[in-house]
Amino acid sequence: MHQPSKTIGILAVTQVVSWGALYYAFTIVAPDIQRDLALAPELVFGAFSWALLVAGLAATPAGILLDRYGGRTMMAAGSFLSALGLGWLGHCSGVVSYYLAWTLIGLAMALTLYEAAFATINRKLDTGSRGAISSLTLFGGFASTVFWPLTAALHTALGWRDTYLWYGAVQLIVCMPLHLWLGSDRARGVQAGPAGIRPGHTLAQAVRHPAFWTLALAFSANTFIFSAMAVHLIPLLQDLGQSADAAVLLAALIGPMQVLGRVGEMTLARNMAPQTVGKLSFAMLPAALLVLVLYGSQAWTAALFCVLYGLSNGILTIVRGAIPQVLFGREHYGAIAGAMAGPSLLSKAAGPLVATAVLRHDGGLTVLLSMLLAISIVSLAFYLRAVTMERKGQAAKGFDKRTA
Repeated sequence: MHQPSKTIGILAVTQVVSWGALYYAFTIVAPDIQRDLALAPELVFGAFSWALLVAGLAATPAGILLDRYGGRTMMAAGSFLSALGLGWLGHCSGVVSYYLAWTLIGLAMALTLYEAAFATINRKLDTGSRGAISSLTLFGGFASTVFWPLTAALHTALGWRDTYLWYGAVQLIVCMPLHLWLGSDRARGVQAGPAGIRPGHTLAQAVRHPAFWTLALAFSANTFIFSAMAVHLIPLLQDLGQSADAAVLLAALIGPMQVLGRVGEMTLARNMAPQTVGKLSFAMLPAALLVLVLYGSQAWTAALFCVLYGLSNGILTIVRGAIPQVLFGREHYGAIAGAMAGPSLLSKAAGPLVATAVLRHDGGLTVLLSMLLAISIVSLAFYLRAVTMERKGQAAKGFDKRTA
């Protein structure tokens, strides 16, 4: 039995560093990358979206490799790829080398970020994986809080190239050794997990399950919204009438609200089924967007939006990590969770680009907010449908057993 505190502690550090270096730093340095490489904004931001697309395409193979070889080997390999990609990015001189660097970073994302960490936890802990995932995401919620100001300070002192070179060095010096320190996994036989966790589906069985793709589409639609808002939230709030300082202050509420949502899940909702917690999380997002659509020009409603938006995103990360095990078992968790996450990562890549295209047109702000509200309602409907399908399936199985 592996010590949960060791696994969570290692992954907490590496998740904060990896999310910060691979994902959050880009927002700070993108304008200077555009100027130094003389690239159009579409090319600069398109490369970041390309990396997310690569991560989505690699999610299922990465999950299969994590199931086969374990987090120690594959997450360490991901840290090595991170170092290569970030180092290449720091030395790139044109559009081709710039996109090749982001391709490596996309592959590294699939092997180092939450999906890989969740699969590692599932392999190492016989019980309590949901609590461990909740604890990990609680720490991971501080990645933007730490790395936005850190990247801004390094960028000012060193420039974007040296900032990425330093982040690449940290992947080699800190993250890779920590991942290797995770140690080997104890051999498992095929077994039923703890109470309430069903014997595992294979990947092929899971993708034929009627709830699988409905859930994948629900998560994907939800991720599209968060991705679009992550890039455009501050200018969007300014377009709604908030000052630049107020928009930044309001957006800063989101990080603490994500953490608060995860604390609430660990304490108030720890005995609830993940399916039930998911209903609350999915319902918060259309409520938040409706407030913004109707009353977004007022500071208090913009603040309410940021609170609900942050709570929803914080809780949803835990649900996304926990629900594949509850529905499909633990033996092939990495492959199944990776396949389910694939469409979400593609949506994450598409969200900023679609939002940018919509905002270019007259009345784009209203159109974008209305579109995101409609997508959030569709996302909630898909999730409720998936949970209903899963419950009916279990009821039918129980009836078959009683009548056999």
